[in-house]
Amino acid sequence: MGKLVIVAIGGNSLVRGNGRNTIQDQYEAVQETVVNIADMVQEGYNVVVTHGNGPQVGFELQRSEIANEVAGMPAIPLVNCVADTQGGIGYQIQQALTNEFTKRGINKKVATVITQVEVSMDDPNFKEPTKPVGSFFTLEQAEEMKKEHPNWIFIEDSGRGYRRVVPSPKPIDIVEKDAVKSLIDDGYVVIAVGGGGIPVVKTNNNTYEGIDAVIDKDFATSLLAEQVNAETLIITTGVSRVCINFGKPDQKALEKISVEETKKYVLENHFAPGSMLPKIEASLNFLEKKGTRVIITNPESLKDAINENAGTHIIK
Repeated sequence: MGKLVIVAIGGNSLVRGNGRNTIQDQYEAVQETVVNIADMVQEGYNVVVTHGNGPQVGFELQRSEIANEVAGMPAIPLVNCVADTQGGIGYQIQQALTNEFTKRGINKKVATVITQVEVSMDDPNFKEPTKPVGSFFTLEQAEEMKKEHPNWIFIEDSGRGYRRVVPSPKPIDIVEKDAVKSLIDDGYVVIAVGGGGIPVVKTNNNTYEGIDAVIDKDFATSLLAEQVNAETLIITTGVSRVCINFGKPDQKALEKISVEETKKYVLENHFAPGSMLPKIEASLNFLEKKGTRVIITNPESLKDAINENAGTHIIK
């Protein structure tokens, strides 16, 4: 069996934009993405796939809000929206990748694991939620919704209206990690921790309970990579290489950097908190524990990146 690589696909990369937001549009984007993953398998790597679901959770929440307003249908809790989109996107990746293997004559099976991820109720983000989800509302609409849901928190977002914010706690354990390991050992390409995983907390009697939150998919992927002893973590994004001085005349693309250099760039505030910084922090978490290297690149460069011909490589 080849070296184990974890590949994280961004949820935004599966949304085409320009009004093309149907399930079929998403599946076409998935089909394009899995070609790059199949290339890696063909190169001899054993692959686990994770993915984001930020836009998709927003769509599902909006559908729930409209159905509640128009037809009085019960609202869908956020934790269920995370679970629903994890299953839906996982199904599409699983089917598209299976079909791609069939076209190429690759004897490889694919399985999606609906994955719960444990978080702590003591995480500070539960007291001060920061992650905007769902639709934009007027102040009046937000105040009306707070009457029905007293625990919901709304913030003004970029001058476009008010949005609900939810906690984004750090992951502390992958509940189904042993199932993922077993499937890897049996030669499957596994799809897991979709959307950062379904957030759960452990109760006093040692059982799990779902909780409304959104876990960062890169942090969850980093934890999964550590727990299944992956050698390489690949995080896909919208650029082929990470840059310092981004958008400035002295912008510089990074090819191969050490953990120490990466930490220095973090302290110098080269990475934006809402976009590249979480990916860098997740990369450092992985490398400071069990990982050997992290690659950050765009999906179309995956094959070249794994062979060190593209992407930013962070190494010990």
